Amino acid sequence: MAKEGSGSILQFAPFQSSVDEGFWHRLSSLKLNKFGIDDSPIHISGFYAPCSHPQVSNHLTLVAESLPSDSTEESAMPATIQGNRNRCSVPGILYNTNTMEGFHALDKQGLLKAEAKKIWEDIHSGKAVEDCAVLSRFLLISFADLKKWSFHYWFAFPALALDPPATLVGLRPASQWFTSEEAESVSEKCNEWRNSSETADVPFFFVSIGSDSRAAIRHLKDLEACQRDCQKLLFAFYDPCHLPNNPGWPLRNFLALICARWNLKTVHFLCYRENRGFADLSLSLVGEAVITVPEGWKEHLSVPNAVGWELNKGRKIPRCINLAKSMDPTRLAISAADLNLKLMRWRALPSLNLDILFSIKCLLLGAGTLGCQVARMLMAWGVRKITLLDNGRVAMSNPLRQSLYTLDDCLNGGQFKATAAVRSLQQIFPAVEAEGVVMAIPMPGHPVSSQEEKSVLEDCRRLNDLIDSHDVVFLLTDTRESRWLPTLLCADTNKITITSALGFDSFLVMRHGPGPFNSTPGLKAETANTLSAGVENLALKNTDGGHRLGCYFCNDVVAPTDVI
Repeated sequence: MAKEGSGSILQFAPFQSSVDEGFWHRLSSLKLNKFGIDDSPIHISGFYAPCSHPQVSNHLTLVAESLPSDSTEESAMPATIQGNRNRCSVPGILYNTNTMEGFHALDKQGLLKAEAKKIWEDIHSGKAVEDCAVLSRFLLISFADLKKWSFHYWFAFPALALDPPATLVGLRPASQWFTSEEAESVSEKCNEWRNSSETADVPFFFVSIGSDSRAAIRHLKDLEACQRDCQKLLFAFYDPCHLPNNPGWPLRNFLALICARWNLKTVHFLCYRENRGFADLSLSLVGEAVITVPEGWKEHLSVPNAVGWELNKGRKIPRCINLAKSMDPTRLAISAADLNLKLMRWRALPSLNLDILFSIKCLLLGAGTLGCQVARMLMAWGVRKITLLDNGRVAMSNPLRQSLYTLDDCLNGGQFKATAAVRSLQQIFPAVEAEGVVMAIPMPGHPVSSQEEKSVLEDCRRLNDLIDSHDVVFLLTDTRESRWLPTLLCADTNKITITSALGFDSFLVMRHGPGPFNSTPGLKAETANTLSAGVENLALKNTDGGHRLGCYFCNDVVAPTDVI
């Protein structure tokens, strides 16, 4: 730390940036849906707060709300978040180019100079006194490569350079600079300032201490009142830096304001820092700086030199982040589908257990009109594991009635329905775990030659294995006899089974297999009214005497025959 009277050059800890992934998501959406190829400057907001940890500095952060809304009816300005103690808003400007060449061709020094000029004009017009956040305005240049989902960007935090530089006379923890009474009062007033919704995000202020050791905090516009009523006056700011020997970057332009606006040559400043949300005077710093007013500053003759491009690992180069994985369309589709289900749960079915739907395995026997529609509806309800079984091919008449097929599937003799349906499901929702099985279902009443006996028995075993490895079976075939063996196997394995059939002027939907609820005594009546509770309480094993539902063939007195 600088000792009293040491007279070293005052050095500042640079601002550090942090960009939330949501910012790039919002920028991509705006680029695609609103801005197009328009590369005009975009007004954005950044956020920072006082340092809150003795070993970690706070960064200036960009989040999704830093950008304007996607809506074309909304203002081009980002929504301003006020009164949030953890989000002190800072205005910024974004230059997003259409090409990498355009990004490299930007006049970076000219852009920095233009932003510095805005700060300089705000100081002389008095705007910086009324809205002190403009002292920390920043600049961001970027190129969004939406084909590769990579983003090249570079921050600048323009700072007006004092010439000659300010001299640091002393710097030490605030707890050592104040008396115990003053420290207690300053901490109390700072906490009040930070807890008020009107001042929590005001980053520059005065701390004055009277002859009675009582502290007061005032806005920058109240300088005269502070000088008149106090013994000690400190120019305070929210310091994002944690270093014990250096104040943070915001002090640079604060000193420029003090020098140009009030013509002060000696300044006591308070680097306000916190710990666990409260003022920490052992972490905060109090320093004394001597300023020499440069020629021409009071007359506003020319804009001072500016510095401020952020270093990347010690070098003046832009940063790059690749979000290909997080912004992959498949992941976005999953997120959107999950959101729909969560909305249904929030608004209509609070007890809906999505984890069960995501993990349940469904076997669809038949990939025709019914199979196609059932598969799509299962996906819409969150079922991700679907197996379709069919041995038919797509005919020219099928695409009109069967929603998973197109004309291309009918060409060259037709694709197998099971494989074509799976391919279509994956195109609709890439996250689905779909499998197609090309296999005929052995049917009673259909003669089997001696040459086919072995393959038919193998089909029976394979069908039994498929049913046994799935949680729910849908019988969606065209004929009555094709449902007989699956029904028998489902009854044997006690699987939830749904029979659905369409006629010319009728339809049938029937569930059989285990009963909807177990036989546990004292089951609450209201449990039966909820979907997820019903699924969770299925009596998958009826060894305890639980009821089982009748099946499609329970009341038949005639054996199924070949109806084709």
